[in-house]
Amino acid sequence: MSDQLTQQEQVRREKLEKYKELGLDPFGQKFDVKDHAQDLKDKYQDKTEEELESLHATGTVAGRIMFIRKMGKASFFSIQDRSGFMQVYIRKDVVGEEQYALFKLADIGDIVGVEGSMMKTQTGELTLRATKYTHLVKALKPLPEKFHGLTDTEERYRRRYLDLIMNQDSKRVAILRPRIIRALQQYFDEHGFIEVETPVLQNIQGGASARPFITHHNALDCDFYLRIATELHLKRLIVGGLERVYEIGRIFRNEGMDKTHNPEFTTVELYQAYGDLSSMMELCEGVIRFAAQKVVGKELFRNPFNPEGEQIDISKPFRKVTMCELIKEKTGIDFKANNYTLDEAKALAKEHNVPVEAHFQVGHIINAFFEEFCEKDLIQPTFLMGHPLEISPLTKKDPEDPRFTQRFELFIGGHEFANAYTELNDPIDQKERFLEQLAEKDAGNDEANGMDQDFLDALEYGMAPAGGIGIGVDRLCIFLTESDSIRDVILFPQMKLRNENKQ
Repeated sequence: MSDQLTQQEQVRREKLEKYKELGLDPFGQKFDVKDHAQDLKDKYQDKTEEELESLHATGTVAGRIMFIRKMGKASFFSIQDRSGFMQVYIRKDVVGEEQYALFKLADIGDIVGVEGSMMKTQTGELTLRATKYTHLVKALKPLPEKFHGLTDTEERYRRRYLDLIMNQDSKRVAILRPRIIRALQQYFDEHGFIEVETPVLQNIQGGASARPFITHHNALDCDFYLRIATELHLKRLIVGGLERVYEIGRIFRNEGMDKTHNPEFTTVELYQAYGDLSSMMELCEGVIRFAAQKVVGKELFRNPFNPEGEQIDISKPFRKVTMCELIKEKTGIDFKANNYTLDEAKALAKEHNVPVEAHFQVGHIINAFFEEFCEKDLIQPTFLMGHPLEISPLTKKDPEDPRFTQRFELFIGGHEFANAYTELNDPIDQKERFLEQLAEKDAGNDEANGMDQDFLDALEYGMAPAGGIGIGVDRLCIFLTESDSIRDVILFPQMKLRNENKQ
């Protein structure tokens, strides 16, 4: 990377000496911020000039200069703080010659503090009339051009700091995301759940079907996995009697990247003793509506995965349908009524051009049919039920048909948002499922679960009947903020390395 300075960068560096000559640190000191731009607008926007004067309305703000119109003895500039923009009017005869000379050194991008009184311009714009101007930080690089900002999407994500400065929508999403997470916490807390933490480093690949990241623990001299789910540790806490637990945590899966996938992402997993699948449906609908109402105050949303398509309505009860029912609707094949052999299922897959992998059993093929023909059409919120046993190794069997399980996935806009079970608490059955997963791994499925003997030991002490759910926090944020990509709701998404950063 070149260290050669542009003309603008050189001029800004030359100004550093001028600040030092004035006895100022060009990179600032403490400043007592008393107000934010939007708070002042909310408080005073509807007031007349006369009312502002009678109220002796004042403000003290700090932020980044985004616009300057320097004139002779009076100037306008605009500063941006976390909440938005505030126009400032500064006069030499008010702030004094020394402070006005300091202002004349300012460039767009500098960070300053301003104290003053509130006024209205001739056009009616609420403005802070400066009585004191404080230089805080000199920006040595110019900001991107105002009207275009960062037009390169990749650069927006790589240099999020510039994106947040130039793109108000990025700042909006960054502020809304923690509010959404707080809403989830509030809902679960109010329903008697306890928030807990479980290990990120695990010696077993378990809790989900996914390819893990592997790291080495030097002190123990053995390999560990970055967790692909929080499930098995949370269930241990149900065994321990905590009864209702949840964790909002980072998950790591060594898989692809696209508009809905990032290798490092956030989920909330929750387990409720004495609950079941219906408990999780009620909870899932409830928390999504609660977060939507509390954070954005609406129930009708743009489909983030198809902005021109039909809007998504979360006010109505979510649809409930089984995987086999949908496949029958689309293809005429009834996997529920017909107990097909593996060879028969493979023949149907071949006939319908459904890809089959080496480790597939009948249940895998049913799921492949669903993904091929049905998934993309689940636009309105839908609880997809009736998952085959082979793809649900931690789920209780359907007592009416043990080929299937008591599980649902929530789909919105053709994408999965949540996954829930009536939890498997039979240690004998669970061990058989783990053995089947090991067989799948041997057959080439590197996403299969490992054998977690300690978890089996825990189950043998007795785990209460329970419902469990995992909700993708990032996808929920995409939906509620009406963003276009997972990279819009993760402040620092994983990016392809540039050549100079590769080792």
